[in-house]
Amino acid sequence: MGFVSTGQNPLARRRWRWIAIYVALWVVLGGLATVELYIAQLLWDKPVAWAIAFSRAGKEMLAYALCTLAVLWVCGRLRLEPRRRARWFFAHMGCALGFALAHVSLVSALEAGEISVQTGQTLTFSYLFEKLIISYTLSNIFKYWIVVLGCLGWHYYKAFRERERQAAAMATELVQARLQALRMQINPHFLFNTLNTISALIHENPDAADRMIVRLSELLRRTLDRGDVQEVPLREEIEFLKSYLEIEQMRFPDRLTVTFDIEPKTNELLVPHLILQPLVENALRHGIMPREEPGRVAISAAVTGGNTLELKVWNNGNGLSDPSDPSALSDKSPREGIGLKNVRSRLAQLYGGAQEFTLGNASGGGVEARIRIPCCTIPRSQAPQVVVMSATEASQAGLPLPTAASAKPKCC
Repeated sequence: MGFVSTGQNPLARRRWRWIAIYVALWVVLGGLATVELYIAQLLWDKPVAWAIAFSRAGKEMLAYALCTLAVLWVCGRLRLEPRRRARWFFAHMGCALGFALAHVSLVSALEAGEISVQTGQTLTFSYLFEKLIISYTLSNIFKYWIVVLGCLGWHYYKAFRERERQAAAMATELVQARLQALRMQINPHFLFNTLNTISALIHENPDAADRMIVRLSELLRRTLDRGDVQEVPLREEIEFLKSYLEIEQMRFPDRLTVTFDIEPKTNELLVPHLILQPLVENALRHGIMPREEPGRVAISAAVTGGNTLELKVWNNGNGLSDPSDPSALSDKSPREGIGLKNVRSRLAQLYGGAQEFTLGNASGGGVEARIRIPCCTIPRSQAPQVVVMSATEASQAGLPLPTAASAKPKCC
């Protein structure tokens, strides 16, 4: 079976791009040097043809281009280390003298045999070398250090970008770990409360307790099947919630009525997995259980403001103990247990300031928990696993670097 080439290796393309940039840079500098030499000769009343100006300037720039390649190679080998600064400086100073000598030697060799535009005599290597070594040495040492400092700045820039990528990767992994830890807190909490309900019924109504165990096993299987997924379509969350409410309605067969008002267009919008169950559990525990009369729980979902999914869980309980207390309607409700705290934490981790969670007395009576999150159809928490690698390694693997735009979820 043969293989079809899909193009050059990314690393090879990058190398050829840098070569093209390097050549273009020296061509531009050669052109500028040609113009400078031509104008200078006019000012000295020794005009030369453009061809001669281009030849002289081109040979000088060619010598600089070849010597600069050697400087770049040296910079890649002589790295600045914290405890070896003096050694680094003197090593580069020696190389700077070598750079000056090499440049003068190359220019002298390239221009030997030409006619001087000043005296009209034939230029020899020894004459050019003696003349240029005096006038060019200091400027060449200065130019050498410009290249070295430029390479040093580029090295620090790449190190800074790499640290930024490392920090971003660590932050992503930390957020994922914190979200997973919050989910691991929610599941045992739900399990503990459900087992308490089964324990209360196992002697009074064994058949109901048996059916609850079956429903609980189904819920646990569904939870495990979702693995570490943080967001699911709303329809899946509602299905899970209905299974959970079947368990609770076995305990309150004549006291609990549950209604759903779910807009069809919200079914495929993503919500945090197990985000509604703690809210319903809180409604049952604080709104239904303390009352003797029948209780009602209403769950609704709607798109508001064009780009916001609003989820509500309402119960007809007696309301919060102190409606006049501003904290009763704020983010610090006195009734918050581990379930509600985890809801708040998960929303903050997943959506930051784009989410809102309130728990307070409803205007028509009862208590209402309300969640507002962006309408999204691509999971924020199911991004590809973070793999830390350098830009060079990514290029060798043929992988594009991530951008801020590519990390944004698709919203309605």
